[in-house]
Amino acid sequence: MANKPARILTFKCKKCTKSVQVFLQKVSACSHIQPYQGICTCGEITRYATGQKDAVESFMNSEDGNWSHHHHH
Repeated sequence: MANKPARILTFKCKKCTKSVQVFLQKVSACSHIQPYQGICTCGEITRYATGQKDAVESFMNSEDGNWSHHHHH
């Protein structure tokens, strides 16, 4: 039985340092990344991801959440 990733993680907001909960997003066609996103009470969006290094980096570096990477079908 595979370990499921945590559905909710807690981070410190970069802007106001309050704790912000990020929720596991519905995973798209790619199974090698688990993206998380949450919004702090101050309005700052916090993103996190686990999985394949290059996919995680492209997700974390996208400012608007519209990330794409090396998929070719």
